[in-house]
Amino acid sequence: MTDERMPPPAAPAADQPAAVEPASSDVVLAPTDSVLPGAHRGGFRRELTQPLPVAPPLAVHPDPAEVASPDIRWIPPAPALPRSAGWSLLFGSLALVLACFVGWGFPVGLIGVVLAVLALRRPWEKRETALWGLGLSLGSLVYSAGWLWWAAMQGGLAG
Repeated sequence: MTDERMPPPAAPAADQPAAVEPASSDVVLAPTDSVLPGAHRGGFRRELTQPLPVAPPLAVHPDPAEVASPDIRWIPPAPALPRSAGWSLLFGSLALVLACFVGWGFPVGLIGVVLAVLALRRPWEKRETALWGLGLSLGSLVYSAGWLWWAAMQGGLAG
C-alpha cells in the first residue's frame, strides 16, 4: 500500500546519525521530575467543607515534663450473695428419704424449711427451687411426725 502523493523516505547514510527535529509549539514537554501519586498538581483549591470535630484531640505523646497522676477508677466486684434455695432443696429431699425409713429425720426437714423460707424472702433466689425445697421439707416433716406417732403408739408412750 503505497501512497503516490507522499515520496518514500530517504535512506540515512550509514556514517551520519538520524536527525531529530525539535518539538512543535503544540506539544507539551514532559516534566523533569515525576510526580508522586496523590500529590497536588495545582488547579482548583478551596477550603475543606467537612464538619469540625467536637471533642478536642487526644494527646498522643504527652509532655514528659508534666507529672501525670494515674486516673484509675474501678469498682470492686460485688460480694457473692448468699444462696439457700438449692440447699433447701437438698435438705428437703434428703429429709424426705430419711423420713421414709425412720422418724428421726425431722431436724433435717426443719433445716430445709428454714432455708426455703429464707430463699423465698430474697429476690435474687430462684423461687421454683425454694418452693420445691419447702414442699419436700414439709412433706418430710409430715412423714417424720407419722413415724414418731406410730412409734409412740407401739411403745405405749401415747394414748
